[in-house]
Amino acid sequence: MTVFSNNRRIGPFELLFPRTLLLSQVPNILTLLRIAACPVLVLVLYEGNYPIALVLFLASGITDGLDGYIAKRFNCVSTLGKILDPIADKLLISSAYVMLALLGDIPFYLLVVVIFRDLVIIIGYFVLRMVMDEPVPIRPIYWSKINTFLQIALVVVVLFERADYLTLPYLLDALIVGVVVTSVVSGLLYVWYWGIKRDLFNQGDA
Repeated sequence: MTVFSNNRRIGPFELLFPRTLLLSQVPNILTLLRIAACPVLVLVLYEGNYPIALVLFLASGITDGLDGYIAKRFNCVSTLGKILDPIADKLLISSAYVMLALLGDIPFYLLVVVIFRDLVIIIGYFVLRMVMDEPVPIRPIYWSKINTFLQIALVVVVLFERADYLTLPYLLDALIVGVVVTSVVSGLLYVWYWGIKRDLFNQGDA
């Protein structure tokens, strides 16, 4: 069946799946592809294929920026996307860090710092949700954004080195220090904003 709208021919496929519906799901599809790339990245790193791992990690990063651009540009930000996007980012970075630590490409203590920081934030969030009647806003702080950038940069540099494309030992050491410092600082700041500062504010209102 074919329908005409504003002198434009609409086929049966578009009747079932309107363009606006398809476009609104593109960001979510890209996010799901990024999640699906995580086990592939783990397997590729396990096989020691660093060039492919580098391409896969960079491609996943591109989809991260692309889905955000499409969602904002075409006003198709969804609740599902808001939930899935940070999950996809965290899964991708965590997968890379776990494998690189197990392979000896990054210090194991770095993995412990990164994972512990995330656990503090996640557990702290759910504890606040249980003790508070109102929703707890999740707003990435400045130090958290720096931490995420340094974490991603570290993975990229390590993969470049292990793929024998370049050697930047001083940059690698600087990134490791940067990730540790920003992980500790951002974790402590979340504890301060969500816990100590909120308690002081509530006591001041009492």
